[in-house]
Amino acid sequence: MSVVPDDQLMALICDTCGHTTTVTACVPPDAEVVWTLIAEHGWSGSPFATGPHRCPYCSLLPPAGGGPVPCRDHGPGGIVGIDHVDGATVVAATGDIDLDSGDTLRAALGHAADMGGHVVVDLSRVHVIDSTGLGVLVRAHRDAHDRGVMLCLAGPSRFVRTVLHTMRLDGVLPVFDSRDEALADLSAAGHRPTHPTPDLG
Repeated sequence: MSVVPDDQLMALICDTCGHTTTVTACVPPDAEVVWTLIAEHGWSGSPFATGPHRCPYCSLLPPAGGGPVPCRDHGPGGIVGIDHVDGATVVAATGDIDLDSGDTLRAALGHAADMGGHVVVDLSRVHVIDSTGLGVLVRAHRDAHDRGVMLCLAGPSRFVRTVLHTMRLDGVLPVFDSRDEALADLSAAGHRPTHPTPDLG
């Protein structure tokens, strides 16, 4: 069940990302029929409590066949997946992160923050990043720090590593060679990642 009644409250559970929102609502005469409730809060999916249902962010995505959630095409840069793994949310980006795609990354990172826990930004499919993209990552890193969690970068290309080094951000943002390495470090270090220095040679 992805809409759970509790007295005057309803818990909305996204079947795509697992995000849960508790809302105040009168339990309808037929507790199984929840279409008006989910629609009022921008959710989508089945009219019945058993679901499936999708939160406002995941409602923008096409149905997934398993694994990371594929996102619709956002042009040259975008988000190809949001996956919850071992207590962390992995946001996989693709293409160029620039002025045109910065809002897409910002929205995805905001959604990851709403889900709670650490965030790993998989940059292995990102070709170029500009000041807009760097600004989004730095703000997300600060927000994560304020929440007491970590935001890490995984698998950046040589170009992205060079940009991070040039802007002196490789000492601020934890950088790992791969998503798996970042997740392993989060787990092994008691959820306090180390800050490896990228090999720019």
